[in-house]
Amino acid sequence: MNTVAAYVRVQVQSNDNSIKVWDPVVRIGHWTLVLTFFTAYFTEDDFLTAHVWSGYVLGGVVLCRLVWGFFGTRYARFSGFVRSPVAALGYVTDLFRNRGQRYIGHNPAGGVMILVMLVFLAGTAVSGIVLYGMEDSAGPLASWVAPYAESEHLWEEIHEVFSNLTLLLVGLHIAGVLLSSYVHRENLVVAMMTGRKKSEGA
Repeated sequence: MNTVAAYVRVQVQSNDNSIKVWDPVVRIGHWTLVLTFFTAYFTEDDFLTAHVWSGYVLGGVVLCRLVWGFFGTRYARFSGFVRSPVAALGYVTDLFRNRGQRYIGHNPAGGVMILVMLVFLAGTAVSGIVLYGMEDSAGPLASWVAPYAESEHLWEEIHEVFSNLTLLLVGLHIAGVLLSSYVHRENLVVAMMTGRKKSEGA
């Protein structure tokens, strides 16, 4: 952990032309989603308490990010980075040609990915809460869903589909971040830790 912190400090100090982009809500929310999703994904039934509470926190962070997307800071708001699928496809095409416009905030492909991942993360959390209520008669929806326990298998399938597709999206997201970092010559992973990126003229 100390090594990571030292590396981040060096990255910040080595770039005097950086500007503040990602606020603490975005950064903390991002890494909390990473932690809670993978904790929930790899615990499942073996460590049910960890699985359930990771799901609750994940759902709460998704809800917070949705609200922050409308009322947050400049680069956190959906209006600042949500563009059409055509723009996202064009950006990705340019990346594979080792070019493409650089964006201070989220690029068009990143914007689409954020929306899609929020939908699938929300679906994973909600289906998990429904399943928990059916299987164990526990959780905030238990009193509503327990009478429909015969649908448990269906909801188990839905929950697995959402979680596995989310994992696929995570892989695509990582690939996109690495490709964009290479083309634009900046470390986007560190940027999501420090909140800072190179300014337009840097």
